[in-house]
Amino acid sequence: MKLSHELKRLGRHTAVYGLGGMVSRVLAVILLPLYTHYLPTSAYGKVETITALTAVLSILLQLGIGSAFFRFYFDAPEPAHKLTVVRTSFWFTMGMATLGLAIGTTFAPQIAHLLGLGTSHSSANLVIAGSVGLWAQTNYQQLTALFRVEERSTAYAIASVVNVLLTILATILFVAVLHKGAIGLIVGNFTGTLLVYFALVAYRFEQLGLQFDRELYSNMQKFGMPLVPAALALWVINFIDRQFIIWYKGPSEVGVYSVAIKVASIITFVMVAFRTAWPAFAYSIDDDRDARRTYSFVLTYLLAIASWAALGLGALAPWWVALLTNPRYQRAEEAVGLLSFAFAIYAGYTVMAIGSGRARRTQLNWVVTGAAAGVNIALNFWLIPAYGMVGAAISTLISYVALFIGMTIYAQHVYPVAYQWRRVVTVLAVGAGLTIAARAPDLPLVPSLVLALLYPFVLLALGFYLPAERARLRRFVPILR
Repeated sequence: MKLSHELKRLGRHTAVYGLGGMVSRVLAVILLPLYTHYLPTSAYGKVETITALTAVLSILLQLGIGSAFFRFYFDAPEPAHKLTVVRTSFWFTMGMATLGLAIGTTFAPQIAHLLGLGTSHSSANLVIAGSVGLWAQTNYQQLTALFRVEERSTAYAIASVVNVLLTILATILFVAVLHKGAIGLIVGNFTGTLLVYFALVAYRFEQLGLQFDRELYSNMQKFGMPLVPAALALWVINFIDRQFIIWYKGPSEVGVYSVAIKVASIITFVMVAFRTAWPAFAYSIDDDRDARRTYSFVLTYLLAIASWAALGLGALAPWWVALLTNPRYQRAEEAVGLLSFAFAIYAGYTVMAIGSGRARRTQLNWVVTGAAAGVNIALNFWLIPAYGMVGAAISTLISYVALFIGMTIYAQHVYPVAYQWRRVVTVLAVGAGLTIAARAPDLPLVPSLVLALLYPFVLLALGFYLPAERARLRRFVPILR
């Protein structure tokens, strides 16, 4: 009964958190025809390169405080102590984000040159615009994290949806109406975030007093700093392949690859919602026995959903790309399936990684993620010169598998959980097998769609479902009775 209650609570918050995340990603995918119509592949590739830069700088600037915030907020014994955690985290993040903005603005031409974007004035402006976006996004994430620890998922979703809608309007204005090209896309992407952030500062004004607890900050850093190398290693796996592609193949190949990532990221409609709800939920379970049992079932169900989503994207990749992009980006279909399963594996990693956080044994997380990043870099050197973006997608998938296995070994050492490994392997193997069956012989649309829809029935035939789950399935699917 306890497990059922916990899973329902996670599902409820995931669903509400997912509203913002889903709207964001649905609209981002829907707007792909707009981006790919107005931006040539090289310009879109430059935008994605700036996105990669801001992602790594955000990790460096936060120095692990964003991760430590969740743990220390729940450990704070009294409301006054929780408020100190909020204020210390807020002002540290504000200061570091402002430092990042100053550096990006001052050294914009040099940064553009190092990224392979060229030495033109327009390239430097892209870096400056990205720096403003970095400031807005870093501060916004820290402030909305307060809704998450308060488990106010509805308020979080409202802020997210408003952010998305303003961003979409701004992007359409700058890209389609004013024809500002790549810089218009970057400016449009941070406009909504900036406006909503200022509104949230006004809303939280009384909570955000001028208070900075140095001792608390020191303790938070001791927890969070070991996570920084781990986060940087994750950035390597997520983004460094684009830098390799721009070196070996040029910005146009980056543009096509970025479209493949966008299409594959449809899987994150659910995964982003889950990752938003997961840390606060996982740490809020006080009893270790309940936590371990809950974590076990969460991994199984999450990977089942993620694998089915990856199958739907991989098996139908040619039609997804044709529907959502300009014909000059059609080649992106070759990488969609690989990236979809990479994202599914990463979803499983987020469940495994909570074990070291709950045990407060995060010191060696960087070893696991660093090893996976090393695998990624080595494979990029080998595969991208020969296979371009497809080589990058293969590198990403293999790296995520290595990441998942490595974190499983470490997390099980510091916080053992009886995960349902037979079921986990089954959901992944069936999803991958049906995807290969659809794409290897280049099946037409209808047979590919049928294979994607067969997923739950193949699992049933293989004995994946527990007795209670089989009973529920037969109740909703008469043909199985």
